Amino acid sequence: MGFLKMKRLRRGQPLSFRQILPNMVTSGNLLCGMFSIILSVHEHYVPAAWLIFFAVVFDGLDGKVARSLGGASQFGLEYDSLADLVSFGVAPATMTYMASFAFGDDPMYFGGVAAAIVACYFTLCVALRLARFNVAVAHVPGPFQGLPSPAGGLFVASFILADIPSIPVLMIPVLLITGSLMISSLPYSSIKKITGKTADRKRCLLVLTVSVAIFAILKSSAPLVFFSAYILSGALRCNWSEWLLLPDAREPIENTH
Repeated sequence: MGFLKMKRLRRGQPLSFRQILPNMVTSGNLLCGMFSIILSVHEHYVPAAWLIFFAVVFDGLDGKVARSLGGASQFGLEYDSLADLVSFGVAPATMTYMASFAFGDDPMYFGGVAAAIVACYFTLCVALRLARFNVAVAHVPGPFQGLPSPAGGLFVASFILADIPSIPVLMIPVLLITGSLMISSLPYSSIKKITGKTADRKRCLLVLTVSVAIFAILKSSAPLVFFSAYILSGALRCNWSEWLLLPDAREPIENTH
């Protein structure tokens, strides 16, 4: 019976075009992560960091495309997590390791081994975060439980864009703390509920204006400021996304799942 059941599963219906299209967008996320790793190996760290940002664009688009076409599927959910693991786990860890730790003729000295372990720890935390999200909280409304993996990957990449010296004494704690936050239970704000109908337009316009001003002043350092603020908002349990919603669209204060 088990064998017959397996054969029936293998002969399942093929994916329709409306299911394939979101997966093609997800492939863009995965390819950005792979190209970022390749560029990091060749010591092109700034374009490698930008590719992680581009991966976030594809990561946000695939869900919107799936919802608009009605093509959401379990396959797409699992594929999205695999792409996120590469783009927001392996790619940032590789980039940071190559930029900060892989120096000297022998990478297997004590510091190099410790750095490799820290990079692996970060990637492991991303994998655990994604697995927990799929199993436990993928469809639960409210804040994220733990730092989202795209935010963690972008935070690490922001150090490269800000041209901050990549030294082990700085980047080892960054990888350790960021990885630990992803597997924590701290609530982090989600913008999924913010739409044209639910958003407080005056507050959103204020945030947009301030954001543009920060980018104009700080330029390539601006992403590091934004993601540092986002990480602190979770530690301080500040649900800023609720502040951007109209009163009728806000969750009860006690709802932090």
